Amino acid sequence: MSSDRYRFSFEKVAADYERARPPYIDAAVDWALERLGLREGSRVLDLAAGTGKLTRQLVARGLHVVAVEPGEEMRTVLEHELPGVEALAGRAEKIPLRDASVDGVTVGQAFHWFETEKALAEMHRVLRPRGGFALLWNHFNQDDPLLGAVDELLRARDPARRSRWRDRYDSQHFGALEEKAFYEKRPMSLNQLAAWVASTSRVISAPAEEQMEIDREVRRLAASHRGTVAIRTYVVAAARLS
Repeated sequence: MSSDRYRFSFEKVAADYERARPPYIDAAVDWALERLGLREGSRVLDLAAGTGKLTRQLVARGLHVVAVEPGEEMRTVLEHELPGVEALAGRAEKIPLRDASVDGVTVGQAFHWFETEKALAEMHRVLRPRGGFALLWNHFNQDDPLLGAVDELLRARDPARRSRWRDRYDSQHFGALEEKAFYEKRPMSLNQLAAWVASTSRVISAPAEEQMEIDREVRRLAASHRGTVAIRTYVVAAARLS
């Protein structure tokens, strides 16, 4: 796929990705697990787990997590950060798990990269009856003055914004989508914000000169920043159909 240039771009900066990306809002994670009926001891597949940003939040809630991640460098960081978690190489379009082997599937910051139809079919295959999936994204919140300005800066540069996975959503395997956005104020320094921007696929894949130009503009936008931003975590959930 042509999008693989971006899909696997994070391999170049796995350690930076781990340091830069903010965790998901806890209330958003709790809502997702509630919608899926997951509780302590449930077996969950964290698909395209990356460095384990969402994985660690699932583990902290007592879930039995299997992390599947195609990128070797990303998976290496995950294994270092979460040595007790089973981590497997694999893609969403060919999940290395048995049929009906997990109670739920989570995807953090990645579903827009998947081949939608194939991924949904595979997710349906590995889920047990009454299971479901939850997709989570941390966005540059447009309602926050600083993050909104950063969002505008990146809008034309971000290929994920052109994702049309909803147009290919397969209602044969899963029910209606439930959606909810969560907001939380958090401290964030200028350097932390610049690192978050630098960890996005479009910036990672850009020529060095363009990367420096974006970094300069982000720092200019944040020149009068007072240290707190309103993070937005967006969640989509759906139940498996029999």
